[in-house]
Amino acid sequence: MPIVVQKYGGSSVADVDRIREVADRVMRTKQAGYDVAVVVSAMGNTTNELLALARKVSANPDRRELDMLLSAGERISMALLSLAIRELRGDAISFTGSQSGIITNDRHIDARIIEVRPFRVQDELARGRIVVVAGYQGVSYRREVTTLGRGGSDTTAVALAAALGAEWCEICSDVDGVYTADPRVVPQATRIGTMSYEETQELAEAGAKVLNAQAVEFAKEKGIAIYARATASALPGPDPSSDGTVVRQHSRPAPGAVTGVASERDVLVLHSNAEPSRLLDLLDARGVSGKQLHATAFGTAADGMTLVMSRQNLHDEDRLRRDLSESLADQTRVIDGLGAVSVVGTGINATYANVRRGSAALRQRDVVPQGVATSSFRITWLVPRASVDDSVRALHEAFLEQPPRVP
Repeated sequence: MPIVVQKYGGSSVADVDRIREVADRVMRTKQAGYDVAVVVSAMGNTTNELLALARKVSANPDRRELDMLLSAGERISMALLSLAIRELRGDAISFTGSQSGIITNDRHIDARIIEVRPFRVQDELARGRIVVVAGYQGVSYRREVTTLGRGGSDTTAVALAAALGAEWCEICSDVDGVYTADPRVVPQATRIGTMSYEETQELAEAGAKVLNAQAVEFAKEKGIAIYARATASALPGPDPSSDGTVVRQHSRPAPGAVTGVASERDVLVLHSNAEPSRLLDLLDARGVSGKQLHATAFGTAADGMTLVMSRQNLHDEDRLRRDLSESLADQTRVIDGLGAVSVVGTGINATYANVRRGSAALRQRDVVPQGVATSSFRITWLVPRASVDDSVRALHEAFLEQPPRVP
């Protein structure tokens, strides 16, 4: 039988009643003639609660021990869902990330999957069982438990789908797809029916919460279609985009068209005119990765480097600040109080028209950008944190609520 992989987020398995609803949907998928592998996140806010518990014990919790702690959340979900499926007379078995063959590099808290060896999953699917996998976690080549960072259950699901040769990968949550902006911030936002891998990955990198950037990277490499849908929706029909978002390679819109607006509320900007290798060595030693790196006269300390970092996976910020102060105090400063807002679209930077248009829209709302960066698919403005939501509304109005302009 063809294989499908379904992933259910924390809100979908937040309590026992919702777990039972997921179990029923999984059973309907099995009865429709598919072999089913299910990936689950931790229940509700479990991960945040575990993080808060760790910080009560330690202001700068060790990353390895955090992984041991945080990986427990998904294990609870997988076992409960497997039990719920069995109550519906389904034959289910649950596996941790390591039991599923999710092999990662040796980083803790934000590991990357380097290989999937799904032998046990394949064996159980061949026996007709439904396999329930703990998302967000794996095992390093040193046999250490690792976690994949925020949204890592998406990555688990798509990587597993690729390794199993699945027909598709369904990402189910409490929203019915990817929107042009967060509907809680922009009521006028609309659901996007179909998106390219590149647009989706850029939106995820820019802070959109529906899909994980590394997950999209896996999907693109293997040509796996991703269906982002509501858990309460029916199973995919002839036109999956009718009630969700389908991510796949497709004909692109006119160059310069904006697909969506995303934001990240909490970023840090690190500026240093120290010798670059000293700074990068320190950041690597602390396991700190950046979202954007800008350097001039690289290899010297002439003009310096600027690094934009997300606070989301920075669990030992106090220690990082202390190390920077002790090693590079006179040459490095950390700028706080900023957020990032981005517009994403194919060929968005063919000219500078969209940069000018977005900057003008922000100025009209009295928002003064603190920096701007571009890529082939994205323009990002750094703005005061208090202005993030207003900036999202301004950019959505300028690019998606007004008649489109081709640069």
